[in-house]
Amino acid sequence: MKKKIKKKTNSNQQSFFFEDYLKTNQKFRREKNNTINEDRIYLLFFSFFSLILIFSFKIIFISLQNPSYNESKNYSYNFNPVRNDIVDRNGILLSRNVTAYHAAIKPKLVKDKKKFLVKLKLVLPEIDSKKLFINLNQKKYFYLKKRLTDIEREKLWKLGEKGLIFEPFQTRVYPHANLYSHIIGQTDYDNYGISGVENYYDQYLRDKNNFDKPLRLSLDTNIQYLIQNELEEALKIFQAEGAASILMDSDNGEVLSLVSLPDFNINKREDLKDKAFMNKITKGVFELGSIFKTFTVALALEEKIVDTHTIINNIKKNMKCSVHKISDIKKFPESMTVEDILVQSSNIGTVKIAKKIGEKKYKDFLKDLNLFNSPKFELDEIGSPIPFKWNKCKLETISFGHGITTTPLQAAAAYAALINGGMLISPTLEKDKNNNVKFKRIISTETSKKIKKVLRKVVTDEKGTASLADIYGYNVSGKTGTSQYYDDESKNINTFISFFTVSGKNYILLVMLDDPQIAKNLIYNYRGIKIKGTRNEAGWNAVYSSGKIIEKIGPILAINNKEILYHHVVKKTN
Repeated sequence: MKKKIKKKTNSNQQSFFFEDYLKTNQKFRREKNNTINEDRIYLLFFSFFSLILIFSFKIIFISLQNPSYNESKNYSYNFNPVRNDIVDRNGILLSRNVTAYHAAIKPKLVKDKKKFLVKLKLVLPEIDSKKLFINLNQKKYFYLKKRLTDIEREKLWKLGEKGLIFEPFQTRVYPHANLYSHIIGQTDYDNYGISGVENYYDQYLRDKNNFDKPLRLSLDTNIQYLIQNELEEALKIFQAEGAASILMDSDNGEVLSLVSLPDFNINKREDLKDKAFMNKITKGVFELGSIFKTFTVALALEEKIVDTHTIINNIKKNMKCSVHKISDIKKFPESMTVEDILVQSSNIGTVKIAKKIGEKKYKDFLKDLNLFNSPKFELDEIGSPIPFKWNKCKLETISFGHGITTTPLQAAAAYAALINGGMLISPTLEKDKNNNVKFKRIISTETSKKIKKVLRKVVTDEKGTASLADIYGYNVSGKTGTSQYYDDESKNINTFISFFTVSGKNYILLVMLDDPQIAKNLIYNYRGIKIKGTRNEAGWNAVYSSGKIIEKIGPILAINNKEILYHHVVKKTN
């Protein structure tokens, strides 16, 4: 038998590889400790480097910011616009909300109050020093001045005083100041519209869902500027108390320009109580005189009572109607055609035509032209014609524009119907609003064509009253009106309603001068003859100014119309 051999073992041995493992483990620990130390160094270095980089970017960012950046951080104001923009038909900005500032003071942050007072007085000399000193010593926080201008804010900020606080808020600004004072209107301190377009479209302008769609008006800023300049020149030349005009597309009623002088800066919040500053085109109610003769002739033609060449006999210089006396300013032939009566503007001849029409038909026609009620328009500043009774002689006097009032806006719209083929348009300040509107027919296309020919002769005929508006290339036509104030016969209202054609489009232009005087030093070019003015009638002032306006705005309208036609053709082709 084989003997079993016993192996000797060490009772203290815990593991077969214990000794080797122990040595290896000690080496690993030394290497691991070295790696951890290096990682910590890298991590700390990276952390410090990142912090330095962040602070560097922050310092650079703050240094490049407007001073108002830090100021606004102290307040929880929302600077998203609370009101939409208003633009003209070409996208030119007319009204926008911007950030503005109030200046407030925290007295506890002011170290030297006397020195502080001196500094403030230099920047804002109008401040009450005594009141300011009391507030500095008694109040914890108060307003120095509200609604700072940019210049005032910059000057105050440069003082470097910690006690000055600039509170941001939203305000409405109007880049064109006076240019649209009677149209755009204003907002209150809480950004609610209180007048003009701002008031009429207040809900739309405050609706955040519309903020990507600015309110686009039908107005043209370039044309508005040129017309305003010409009317200001007319005020100087004819020493008039005021002037007004409206330019309108006779086919769709879009108003391209509306001017009323004197005007005012709508960036300044002033309480204007003087009636001279009212909107004469929409709010003013006037007797516009002989422009009503066109309505009389148009209705007679529409009813086929007369034709343009029908002869009206027994036209005397004076006629009696009840206790009233009606007369012409000059003697006319005793027999005149209907056309000549309108071209030469005979009161007596017009009365005879009106009597052939009759009171009922004439009253209904003026009602259809919307000359009795307040016009509908995108402004709340709208006038109402003065009501009257159809008593004795009312038909006779109204036929030539005496004893009836209306707003120039209504008169312009009525004339548009006479020359656009017979459709009564609705004047509008909103672009493309009337694109799909069906207008009411007032007269036939045939009558419209006849009236246009007669009104053209008012300008071209040697006996016409509007020769000074015959601007080459624009086919100008129209009717003059010279009348007295409804409540003051010592003052005149001189008006010329014209229409002219540019690149196939027809425009109505009404120009009115408020109590103009004779321009004794003005040299007129009257049919190629140089003469001085001696008469204070619409044909010598309102017509003259209209001609100057058409001459200036005609080229702009021509360019605009060609661009519109081009885009329309391209769009249709595509």
